[in-house]
Amino acid sequence: MKKILIVETNVTRYQGTKDPTGLWLGEAAEFVDEMNKAKIAVDYVSPKGGFVPLDPRSMKYTDESIMAVYESPDFVHRALTNTLRPNEVNPDDYVAIYYTGGHGVMWDFPNNDELQHLALAIYDQGGYVTSVCHGIAGLLNIKDDQGKYLIAGKTVTGFTHAEEIIAGKQSVVPFLNQKVAEERGASFSKKRAYSEYAVKDGRLLTGQNPFSVRAVAKLLLKEIQ
Repeated sequence: MKKILIVETNVTRYQGTKDPTGLWLGEAAEFVDEMNKAKIAVDYVSPKGGFVPLDPRSMKYTDESIMAVYESPDFVHRALTNTLRPNEVNPDDYVAIYYTGGHGVMWDFPNNDELQHLALAIYDQGGYVTSVCHGIAGLLNIKDDQGKYLIAGKTVTGFTHAEEIIAGKQSVVPFLNQKVAEERGASFSKKRAYSEYAVKDGRLLTGQNPFSVRAVAKLLLKEIQ
């Protein structure tokens, strides 16, 4: 059975501040909704396993489909309370890995070796590495067996510098995804701030912002169905 591994953050606050952050709910829930409709199974992993906090601001951007996923006992149990630890995951079970966003990922995605190994294993067996918004932070430091960045020479997208300024978090985040992606040799593609946009380059599928979740999911479904 085809399965997708969804990666979520454990970070509860913008580091160095008292302000809460966490998973951007829609970036998991909308993706799950699309997979549910396609009858594709998903599992959830986080750097530490267990509890995943929600960015409280993301609750302002919900609709009935997001709330239906959020209110489901399965999502509460597996996506928010009891996520898997990376060492509990067998990459052979998955055709794709999907990195969700929310600002928290900026601190616990980029340098997690275990997640990088999982993503590369899935990719090397012909699977897909995908992300949306800040989730691209999880792709930035993945290197192949030759030590080359996975995104080098690839067209990708993610939360842009302009969108970070609009969000008012430029001075708080530890780095800018767009800047680092370009430093890694990627071609960073983007559209107007906060408009839906997803891009495919081989088996890398990335979305620009929270409004691009379903676009990423649909790109992936075209590939695996």
